[in-house]
Amino acid sequence: MSDPFFWMVFFSAALALNLSPGPDLLYVFSRTLSGGRRIGIISACGVCSGALVHVVFAALGISAILATSAMAFTVVKYVGAAYLLYLGFQALRSAGAGGTLMPKAVPQASAWKAYRQGVLVDLLNPKAAIFFMAFLPQFVRPEHGAVPLQLLVLGVLVVVVAIVVECALVLLAARATTALRSNPAVSQWLDRALGSILIGLGIRLGLSERI
Repeated sequence: MSDPFFWMVFFSAALALNLSPGPDLLYVFSRTLSGGRRIGIISACGVCSGALVHVVFAALGISAILATSAMAFTVVKYVGAAYLLYLGFQALRSAGAGGTLMPKAVPQASAWKAYRQGVLVDLLNPKAAIFFMAFLPQFVRPEHGAVPLQLLVLGVLVVVVAIVVECALVLLAARATTALRSNPAVSQWLDRALGSILIGLGIRLGLSERI
């Protein structure tokens, strides 16, 4: 697949899709507002790690289960929504207690927590699985070799675009809010914003329908 036009269309589509404000992007943005640049980048890495799992599932045909089984889609959807609601209420409780979501006393634990949560936020979003299954086959060319391998390569490239977009967002958001986070009162409001965003994402996912 050495056609320059093919790659131009593919990367343009991947960039446009990754720039749209979906759950992953909003999650990373909210974590950056609350925890700063480092936590934001780690959260982005977590989200993209979850996306890589969806890519592998799409290449192996496992994601088709979510697309064809209403029960499987519903179960994963509600588990994901419940997890987002849990994270949101945890953030609100942290803000209400006068602390921050990311205590500076335990940066390693906070970093691992942010990464783990990012992975789960993406993994428990059934629409992410269906997205890769619907998007990637449009660019597969059977005459160029094994279809699963093409799906895997194309999916990894989409995730690479995603990490670039999300890290750029993190850097911009962190720079804009560095001074704000140094103020304890504002920091609490940022935690409240994080909680509200996560709860909103949970409700949105819970009410979503299969594509």
